[in-house]
Amino acid sequence: MTARIAQCACGGISATTEGEPRFVVLCHCIQCQRRTGSPFGVGAYFHKEDVRLAGTPKPYRRMVEGTERTLTNYFCPDCGSTVYWTLDLRPQHIGIALGSFADSSFGPPTRSVWTEHKHEWITLPPDMPAFPQQAR
Repeated sequence: MTARIAQCACGGISATTEGEPRFVVLCHCIQCQRRTGSPFGVGAYFHKEDVRLAGTPKPYRRMVEGTERTLTNYFCPDCGSTVYWTLDLRPQHIGIALGSFADSSFGPPTRSVWTEHKHEWITLPPDMPAFPQQAR
């Protein structure tokens, strides 16, 4: 079984995963843009039982645009990196920032969400499922 370790820039927060993610999402929402400083964020979603967390992150809970749902980001209080998050929409999963794995062999996203906020210059693969808002 594949084991991977995601961590923040200073190494204070980590998430060790077993197996492959259930899905990998490219998200164009405004909050992911602000969280990453990039035009999108990419998250790998694992079942909670396949993830071991370490460190003491600081949580930041926010509303999901246009919904009654929430998302909680967990970031390092020392270096500020967001390593993982939880969503009330998917309580059985933990989303982990793909870049936190620092693994260029990690597979590509399997879907693109919140494309209504996608930067015009970004071109998605023609076979990638894309959703104007959140996929269920």
